[in-house]
Amino acid sequence: MKPTNTQIINRKSGMTLLELTVVILVLLSLIAILFVGARAWKKGSDRSANIMNIRNAQQAMRGHANMRELLEGDNTVTEAVIYGANGDGIDGYLRKPVPPNSDIASYTGTGVVGAPGDLWLTVAYNGTGAVDYAPATTLTADW
Repeated sequence: MKPTNTQIINRKSGMTLLELTVVILVLLSLIAILFVGARAWKKGSDRSANIMNIRNAQQAMRGHANMRELLEGDNTVTEAVIYGANGDGIDGYLRKPVPPNSDIASYTGTGVVGAPGDLWLTVAYNGTGAVDYAPATTLTADW
């Protein structure tokens, strides 16, 4: 004997349009978060590269001045001494740094042995580059 109040239900596999829309929205929001995170990571990486360029030039200038017993204010530490005649580092200490992005216009050496905390390498920034990529002044106090 067969029960009388049972119904045969035919279910089709798949997703409704609403479920599909929700899935797409979730994926798009995750992708947007990924792009924001990648932009922040890139900015931090560029800032680190800028600070390392400044620090490396500062160390090369200090090393050159110490080895030759140069005093503060001596103006013989030119870019040609630190980077070599062509900036390729072959006859100098370093290769001339390349700005990591378009917010950093150029690097220029002052040519003078400064006091500790006075940076030898000056950086020209475009737009908000100084705010975003310059080292904090408290970080360079003992350079």
